[in-house]
Amino acid sequence: MTTDYESSTAFDDAYAAANSRVDRILGVVAERLGQHASATAVFGEPVERDGVTIIPVAKVRIGFGAGGGSGSGKDDDSGEGGGGGGGTTATPLGFIEISAAGAEFRPIHHTADLWPVVLAGGVAGFLFLRGLRALFR
Repeated sequence: MTTDYESSTAFDDAYAAANSRVDRILGVVAERLGQHASATAVFGEPVERDGVTIIPVAKVRIGFGAGGGSGSGKDDDSGEGGGGGGGTTATPLGFIEISAAGAEFRPIHHTADLWPVVLAGGVAGFLFLRGLRALFR
């Protein structure tokens, strides 16, 4: 039979081992994702032609998570677990044009960004026509 001191020490050891494993996993995932998060990921490599320099601009999002575990029950001191993962996404926003006249940001307009406006216009048009129909009845 184990004493409270022995079970407390075993719990503390297991907790410390699990936490150090999670710290290692988070560190590795953050390091690998951080390798790809640089200024060129957001601004791209500049391109120069005929005295005009173009610098692409993008929005980059990074997310990651990790977890770990140890043991499968009170009487079973076997078992471990851990895992992690993450991802990045980049969306082009526009470009910076640098010439003798100065620098100017030129946004890229995506047609997919207009769907909320089109949807709202369709709903408003439907309600307007429905109101006219009710008015003339």
